Amino acid sequence: MKSLRTSSTRKNKKMWRLFAALSLAAALAAVLSLALGPVSVAPWDVVAALFGGNDGSAEARIVLYARLPRICGCILAGAALAVSGALTQSVLANPLAAPSTIGVNSGAGLAAALCCAIAPTSQVLVPAAAFLGAMAAALLVLFIAERTGAAKITLVLAGVAISNILSAGVDAIVTFAPDALNAYSDFRIGSLANLTLERLAAPAAVTVLALIAAFSLTNELDVLTLGSETARSLGMNAGRMRIILLAVAAALAGAAVSFAGLLGFIGLVTPHMLRRFTGDESRYLLPACALGGAALLLICDTASRTLFAPYQLPVGIMLSLIGGPFFIWLLLRQRKGRIV
Repeated sequence: MKSLRTSSTRKNKKMWRLFAALSLAAALAAVLSLALGPVSVAPWDVVAALFGGNDGSAEARIVLYARLPRICGCILAGAALAVSGALTQSVLANPLAAPSTIGVNSGAGLAAALCCAIAPTSQVLVPAAAFLGAMAAALLVLFIAERTGAAKITLVLAGVAISNILSAGVDAIVTFAPDALNAYSDFRIGSLANLTLERLAAPAAVTVLALIAAFSLTNELDVLTLGSETARSLGMNAGRMRIILLAVAAALAGAAVSFAGLLGFIGLVTPHMLRRFTGDESRYLLPACALGGAALLLICDTASRTLFAPYQLPVGIMLSLIGGPFFIWLLLRQRKGRIV
């Protein structure tokens, strides 16, 4: 008993050190993002702008109206997509699953585009529409997984097909209603340009509520990963819990897509990176994914704005350059027979 307590204490200390390191990485990335860009802002001017308000200087306007909303968007989207990816992988028992690889992002994008075409002035409805689209796509994937007994690679291929169909729907909406999505190419690639704090208000509320729900369901998620039979023997309604957890994942992905576009690979890369440190225990993995996803997206967005200045790449391109090779590596490292 004493050895178990000692082991648990050591694990808790290790996790708190990991959380501290991830928080520090996210904070440093946020500070660098405020200071760096086509126009560099000195650190003392950043502090003056944040705590002294808008004094009318060019530096204050850049920090408050261009970079601060973008950083808030990075934190929200990175945390939401990373936790959504971890939930999706656990619920579907598939390490290759993520919002961008199984059509959840595309479902949210189609619903958001449809909402913008029908009610272009009701921005507050976009996160709700994106959630419904993401949830529909997630339930479709769950249906394929449970009804056909699809192997892991088959499920991913089905997700690719679903994504293409839903993306074609977005293209059709933009064809018939060209003004439905402003900067459509950025939306499709994934971009955090031209954000405002007002536009982030509704997605932020959805993200915070969904994260609270995810963190409160970590025990149920761990039981579900043991298998449906084990979960039922412990008194859990496995089918209902899967739908609840997928709804949380869909809310997170939908909120992110509603303002950041179809960002890819955050939900795939982050959980795999952090499982090496946290293991599969959800009470450690999900908070680590939230911090790690925010830090990763902040770093990628800062790099996309600064490496090719004065040109700015949409952050989705940077994520694809990182996530594409990672996805190929993930496929290759699977032992023969595990994903086919």
